[in-house]
Amino acid sequence: MSPDIILVDTTLRDGSHAVAHQFTLDVVKSVVRSLERSRVRYIEVGHGDGLGGSSIQYGFSKEREELYLQEARAALDKTQLAVLLLPGIGTYDELMRARELGVTMLRVATHATEADISEQYIRLAKDHGMQVVGFLMMAHMLEPGKLAEQALLMADYGADVVYVTDSAGALLPEGVKRRVGALRTRLSIPVGFHAHNNLGLSIGNSVAAVDAGATYIDGTLGGLGAGAGNAPIEVLAAVLDKMGLETGVDLYSIMDAAEWVASAGLARPVTIGRSNLTIGYAGVYSSFLLHAERAASRFGVDIRDILVELGRMRVVGGQEDMIVDVAYNLSKGRESEV
Repeated sequence: MSPDIILVDTTLRDGSHAVAHQFTLDVVKSVVRSLERSRVRYIEVGHGDGLGGSSIQYGFSKEREELYLQEARAALDKTQLAVLLLPGIGTYDELMRARELGVTMLRVATHATEADISEQYIRLAKDHGMQVVGFLMMAHMLEPGKLAEQALLMADYGADVVYVTDSAGALLPEGVKRRVGALRTRLSIPVGFHAHNNLGLSIGNSVAAVDAGATYIDGTLGGLGAGAGNAPIEVLAAVLDKMGLETGVDLYSIMDAAEWVASAGLARPVTIGRSNLTIGYAGVYSSFLLHAERAASRFGVDIRDILVELGRMRVVGGQEDMIVDVAYNLSKGRESEV
């Protein structure tokens, strides 16, 4: 039986943000095997910022990218291996190497207004027989009709699925419905949704996306992810089952996998807290959290002031260098008040 909803697990990619990209190969092996037993269709693996993300700008991974992919591929049978690529970070060579290592799905992520920079990567991956997903990040920053126009570009380039991506966890359910609905109206291919939990709405927003016609939904074990994390995939599996929708996922098995992740001694328990709540409130990219924490400590300012200012400036992924500038300017302003 074909599933009504396809759950995609991003524990080993988006979840990497929560541990400063320090997953061990043993953790990768254990998570992949657990997700395979749970009958998850697709697993995304790699640095939190995708192919080529391990760098001084975004933080170095504990292990080389290809080792993570090799470890994951060796543990999989039916489950498909996916990677994320942000144009300007990931390159042609890294994509081709990932394909050689057994990756079958490429997820190309751009800012919501910049779908045009995805063209060469989407076409390249399709030419090499890969399934391709378009990821429109920071979707709250673009009105539904304009977002649908960007999605159409990705579809025209050859994408098999296009996602509404709530990178900041800033959307409310009605905003999710409007954006997913706009894509469903304009596209002839499936629509997906990727949630963050900074306002505590990852499950509610995912349900709203399903109600509006999304058929690909992302989640992570225990909600592990950037900011306040992603939608917990084990909760998604349970909720969708109660809605009468088939996912093909073994509920008990994925519950067990989430329990293992929760007990694995993660460096950062994923909770909402004041900083993550501010990310959702201000509409800031969730992966900015660790960078903003370091800048707040370095310059002795309140992280919330940094995040709110970044939101006011409409800073987006790839502009992490602005975090230090904002923190520095806030510290100088504070000094002038003393």
